[in-house]
Amino acid sequence: MPVSRKILCILYGLIAVLALLGTWGNNLAYLHQGPVAANLAFWRDTLANPASRSITVDLFFLAFAVFVWMLLEARRLSMRGVWLYLILGMLIAISVTVPVFLINRELALLEREPSSPAGRLGVADIAGLIIVAGASAVYAALSLLKA
Repeated sequence: MPVSRKILCILYGLIAVLALLGTWGNNLAYLHQGPVAANLAFWRDTLANPASRSITVDLFFLAFAVFVWMLLEARRLSMRGVWLYLILGMLIAISVTVPVFLINRELALLEREPSSPAGRLGVADIAGLIIVAGASAVYAALSLLKA
């Protein structure tokens, strides 16, 4: 099934919004401490137990690999402002800024190849994505209930 760039951009936008709600819904718990104390408390809490340390290390290295790819892709497609995505990814949430970058990447690709589809997905691909989206949404909801 061909995927249109418009549908893909809508999906990326939805991911960015849900990621913003999920991350900042939890980050709000720190803000009453002020910017410096909130940052110190947040990063201290990432060291709280083996699970938090594991996921934080995992996210740092994933972010680094994604940053390399984003820089190369932005240069290849002559996209401007790529460092803004990287900096905001560190300040807001990488899960928010990567989908926004991907929207702009799709727009750059559309400019180059107006009639080309964004790609093809099979039934198993779609089913797998639905499962991952559902699990992500459930975990985000559970995390917000704990906040």
